[in-house]
Amino acid sequence: MNAEIVGVSFDKAEASLAFGRKYSFPFPLIPDESRRIGLLYGAADTSEDEFAPRIAYLIGPDGKIVEAHAKVDASTYPASQLESLRRVAGGN
Repeated sequence: MNAEIVGVSFDKAEASLAFGRKYSFPFPLIPDESRRIGLLYGAADTSEDEFAPRIAYLIGPDGKIVEAHAKVDASTYPASQLESLRRVAGGN
């Protein structure tokens, strides 16, 4: 199983990059200033929303949501989700 992780933030590109560095994310954190992605995945109610809840989705190769995780902790979630993906994939 190949897996790719992408984070999405309502912040501008520079702030998204700094946030990803702060928490040592081993994946890109892309900006969603227009809230387009946030609206599609339920992290925003309108394009005017200032903040998004920290939610996460595991999306399968077919594009369907496999798992949804509400209220994730940015300091622990990435490592725990990577470990879950390794277990599912049978890796180390």
